[in-house]
Formats: sequence, C-alpha cells, structure tokens
Amino acid sequence: MKNPYKIVFMGTPSFAAKSLDMLCRRDYVPVAVYTQPDKVNGRGKKITFSPVKELAIKNNIPVYQPITFKDEAVIDELKKIKPDIIIVIAYGKILPGEVIEASRYGAINVHASLLPEYRGAAPIQRAVIDRKEKTGITIMRLDSGMDTGDIVTMAEIEIGKHMTAGELFDALSLLGAEELIHVMDDLPEALSNAVPQNHEKATYAEKVTKDMGHIDWSKPAIILDALIRGMYPNPGTYTFFRGKRIKIHKAFYKSFDTSSYTPGDVVSVKDGNIGIAASDGIIYITDLQPENHKQMKAADFINGYQVKENDRFVF
Repeated sequence: MKNPYKIVFMGTPSFAAKSLDMLCRRDYVPVAVYTQPDKVNGRGKKITFSPVKELAIKNNIPVYQPITFKDEAVIDELKKIKPDIIIVIAYGKILPGEVIEASRYGAINVHASLLPEYRGAAPIQRAVIDRKEKTGITIMRLDSGMDTGDIVTMAEIEIGKHMTAGELFDALSLLGAEELIHVMDDLPEALSNAVPQNHEKATYAEKVTKDMGHIDWSKPAIILDALIRGMYPNPGTYTFFRGKRIKIHKAFYKSFDTSSYTPGDVVSVKDGNIGIAASDGIIYITDLQPENHKQMKAADFINGYQVKENDRFVF
C-alpha cells in the first residue's frame, strides 16, 4: 500500500521510536522527523542521538531538531513541507497553534493513559505507584491545552500485580504503535468521530523526582512495593545502610504484623533476600546496588556486608 499522507513525526524517546518503527514497517514512512537536539554526555563530550533520530537516519528520513518553535523560520520550514498529518509522541516540546494548523488534518498525539485520567508528564509511573489495575493508550487530537484534545481512540491494558513501570512502558509503547496504525488506516473517519474529553474527571500525573524514591520504612509495605515498582528503572528508589546509599532494583512484599519491629529493621536474611520491616508488612529486596558499586543480588550483599537480623535500613 502506498502511503497516501505526508506525515511529519515528532518524538524523542524509545516510547516514540516504537511507533515510528511500526509506521515505517507498515509503509507510513514520514517525510520528516522532528526530535529534541542531540545531548552531549560525559567527560568525553560524546554526542548522543535520541532513539527517534537514530531510527529516522536508519530509514533515510530527514531529521529536524529545532531548539524552539517560537522562531518564525522554524515554522516556515515546517509549512514548506505541507504535511497532511503531524504525529506527536513524547516530543518534549509544547506545539503552538500555528504548528498544528500547518497540517491538513492537524496533529494527533499518542498518550500513555486513559484520558482524562493522568494528563501530564508521568502517566506510566503514576499508574503503577497508585496501584491501578488498568491503564492504556489514548490517541487524541492536539489542541492548545495539555492533553486536553478530543479523543480519537483508546485501548486498555491490565497492570500486572508485580509489573514495573519499565515493563508497563514497553507494553504501552507497543499498544500505542498498534493503535496508531489502526487510526492511520482510516484517518479521515477516525478524526471525524473524535469525542471531547470529560474535563471534570481530569487527573494529573506530575513528573516524578529522585527525592520521591527515598524509602520511608514507616509507610505500609503495599505502598512501598508499588513505589519501588513504579520508580523502576528510573529514577529508582533508595534507602541507607550503615551510612551508604543503597538503590533498590527489585523487591516484593508480604503482609505481616510488624508492630513489634522498628521500621527499617532487618527481620530476615533467608532465601537470599533481605526482609525489611515496614508498616503492615515486610519488603523483601532481591536485587540492589550499593553506592559506587554495580547491581547485585541481595544474597551477595548479605554475604559481603555481613547483614544480620536486627540490622537496620534507615530513612
């Protein structure tokens, strides 16, 4: 099938790259890709391309990396492309109305929640942290608000009991790519049937911060378990042991009466896991990373640091 549309794709991280890859595989190859400027990392000043840029280069798609859309020259450059549709996925920039209006069908966005729930920057992490049983993908028409546009289509996915934000990220990136193809297969009809959001039911998923990952052992174990999963792999959760910062990679919890323990007490080092007392339960750490060390199994940490029952992890 020949692509009937001049598509401009705007995105940056791997979540967006999954959709770009599927568009290319299904013959909806964009005529241009917009992504964030390259990053310079480390002492060697190594230049790093975004996952979207790497994929665009692989598929011989012209790449544009404007610093801002407040520059009239940037908007004029886009207008010269004369796009039929602009697809925006985790681009990292707010698009002015003039950009959206430069396209025949406007712009659509793939958002990782069931809108109007979890508008904003961190819907995947917040869904896990909040112990939601389901979430999903919404494809919407872009307007001037933040995730406020009319809904084109939605698709649900269950959040597994032990699922991390990273695992949910992978599942939703694939689901979003599949739903995008369904929309592109019948674009005019899909857009014409878009329905407004119920703005009164809107909730917001604010960006997660590193400080949020500091484990307070006085909180319920079920809450801490969700926090550990929701903050993994980035920015992660952490605690302190003998003055050293310990990053928690994987853990699980069990309900248990811990009223006789002080929060943070080590209650078990059996089976290669570190059982730590929280409120109403025990968090069992299976994988962790001590400060200035590589990730390791809890069993290796127990042996290396001679961890014993009644030791304590502190807030």
